Amino acid sequence: MSTPAPVPSPASVPGAPLSATELDRGSSLWRDAWLRLRKNKLAVFSIVVLIVVTLGCVFGPMFSPYSYEEMNWEDVSQAPSAHHWLGTDDTGRDMLVRQLIGGRISLAVGLCATVVALVIGVSYGAISGYFGGKLDAFMMRIVDIMYALPFTIFVILLTVFTRTIFTQYQLGPAFDILILFAAIGAVEWLTMARIVRGQVMSIKKMEYIEAARSLGYSPMRIIFRHILPNTLGPIIVYTTLTIPAVMLLEAFLSYLGLGVQAPMISWGSLIQDGQTKMEEFPWLLFFPAGIFSLTLFSLNFLGDGLRDALDVRASKD
Repeated sequence: MSTPAPVPSPASVPGAPLSATELDRGSSLWRDAWLRLRKNKLAVFSIVVLIVVTLGCVFGPMFSPYSYEEMNWEDVSQAPSAHHWLGTDDTGRDMLVRQLIGGRISLAVGLCATVVALVIGVSYGAISGYFGGKLDAFMMRIVDIMYALPFTIFVILLTVFTRTIFTQYQLGPAFDILILFAAIGAVEWLTMARIVRGQVMSIKKMEYIEAARSLGYSPMRIIFRHILPNTLGPIIVYTTLTIPAVMLLEAFLSYLGLGVQAPMISWGSLIQDGQTKMEEFPWLLFFPAGIFSLTLFSLNFLGDGLRDALDVRASKD
């Protein structure tokens, strides 16, 4: 006697009506974006890489028997081995620990300087786009003028000027990192301001914003409570693309000797040290350049994936 075929559930039949539970649960832009992001294998792989790199930089040095500044003259310029996985430099310092510590600095500069640029750019662009008129024209002309300045030279001059003024206070190497936060964040907000301004100018004409005005809400409350939450998609995407740009700029400044100062290190300073000795000790350049490149690629691929996942037009297809 044959067994009767199972009856397919309504949810498994294409075009069948949703159950009451599924209707109650509903859907949202963020849930749909996450489902689309999961299908992007390159973006998911980038998330895994970033998590591994971040956890390694934060917790890795705690489990190492070596210090990033400990010199061991018996292990000078050793190639990668079982004792030193990434080799040692010309003073016998373990390169694995130095790369993990340098990753902390590079990631911290990238995140913190991006936060500075985010706060300035979002606030500036939102105010300009909401009020419009002469205020908007004046604020955007300031942005245009800053765009016309040589970007890298401006950051270098700002870094050198700030460091020269405050050197007399002898605040230590940690202050150099704060200078980088301020210098890079002070010039990376321009594009963010334009993006937010365009979003705000389109959102402020919608009915719920008019309703908020009719209720007597203040402009600042309307901007930060009703408009900006609806611009999070583009802001998140551009933030993931700003972090690698900031890290690359920090590496360039460190390569020129204007970034993180000894005894602190970053991936940029490690690359600068490695390129002077790459013919004799190539591992001093290949490993820091490799992990730095992998991190930058991962951030860019994640930004591209988030851009596609948060595309409202794609969610309607």
